[in-house]
Amino acid sequence: MKRIFELWIVVVTVATLVAGQSTPNAATAELSPSAQGITAARKAIADKPKEHTGYDLLAAALVRRAQETADATFYAQAEDAVEKSLELAPNNFEAAKIHVSILLGEHEYPAALEAAKTLNKGVPDDVMVYGLLTDADVELGNYSEAETAAQWMLNLRPGNLPALTRAAHLRELFGDTEGAYELMELAYQSTSPTEPAERALMLTQMGHLRLASGGVEVAEKLLQQALTLLPGYPLALGNLAQVRITQKRHAEAVALLQQRYQGAKHVEYLYDLAEALQLAGRGAEAKRAFADFETKSLAESDGKNNSNRELVFYYADHAHQPAKALNVAKREFAWRHDAYTLDAYAWALHVSGQDAEARKQIEAALAVGIRDSKIFTHAGEIALKVRDRAAAQNYLQQAVSLHAVGSEHAQLVLAQASARNPQR
Repeated sequence: MKRIFELWIVVVTVATLVAGQSTPNAATAELSPSAQGITAARKAIADKPKEHTGYDLLAAALVRRAQETADATFYAQAEDAVEKSLELAPNNFEAAKIHVSILLGEHEYPAALEAAKTLNKGVPDDVMVYGLLTDADVELGNYSEAETAAQWMLNLRPGNLPALTRAAHLRELFGDTEGAYELMELAYQSTSPTEPAERALMLTQMGHLRLASGGVEVAEKLLQQALTLLPGYPLALGNLAQVRITQKRHAEAVALLQQRYQGAKHVEYLYDLAEALQLAGRGAEAKRAFADFETKSLAESDGKNNSNRELVFYYADHAHQPAKALNVAKREFAWRHDAYTLDAYAWALHVSGQDAEARKQIEAALAVGIRDSKIFTHAGEIALKVRDRAAAQNYLQQAVSLHAVGSEHAQLVLAQASARNPQR
């Protein structure tokens, strides 16, 4: 999973700050909500340059813009606005919360968690601080703590949208995909039609959930709705590309992923494009894209905002360099233990011949409750290597039963295993 669960805190922060600030005029009516927010914030700063509220508004709108466009440069601009706000009002609680959302957007999850804990100690009844805690804990793999924080959000303000979306994400991680969809649909229905970016985000997550459980046609419709609301939305383009891959419409998947990468130059997007090119039979282009990915990924590998999980799978499955895969996986595992990092670490151990430890890590990932066809397939292949045929068959059958991306490969592995060891 890559950048699927967005920073919902910012949606509410912007809505709260924007309320009553200005009414869009003809010049701004065609702009996105975040762009309108930036315009309104700059006007507020121009009108009252010595007040911190305009800078809070600007910082929040810039973070929201970063979400809409997947352009990380907006986070740096937002941080500048936060710094100015705190210069004018050193104890500005809203600016401090936006600062944590910036850390989350930049994937500085340990720092974000510590900052959110500090805010929580100072103001223990602020709903949105619990949202920040939830986000950081989810990304680090602290799922019990994330669940507790999300529950506090619901206790303090029952039915609030940021809590519903976070609860939906946790339900997905815990294996309740249908429950996750119901919560996300409730959040979508409760979101105003005047908030197209938020509705596009929720539709995208709903599409992701349907695709993950084999509902390809429903997923396609939801994702197309999201792109109608927010054309070029990177998250929706990526998920729709996965739909096309499931449908074996690989050329269309390539086109979607090319559009996404041109709009947002995230390195992991380049990895997805390279894989799609390979599936489409465009081997030379895929080879160039993988080489470009490796160069760019290594350049960011030592930071927190990296594409290390994709780099692990590149070295393991495409470059066939298991030592490099394991080295990268160990670096990522050293600071985060979420299910997707555990999966990448387990796979790197597997291709390096360390299958006993690989099984320990893949089972830790699955213990969360997650139902992901690719993780189930990895678990099945690892179980085969340690000669636990019953477990392997169970994992692979679960992967196949999801009818999702990765299920076809699981079916192939299962058939090969059966051919080698026919039932007597």
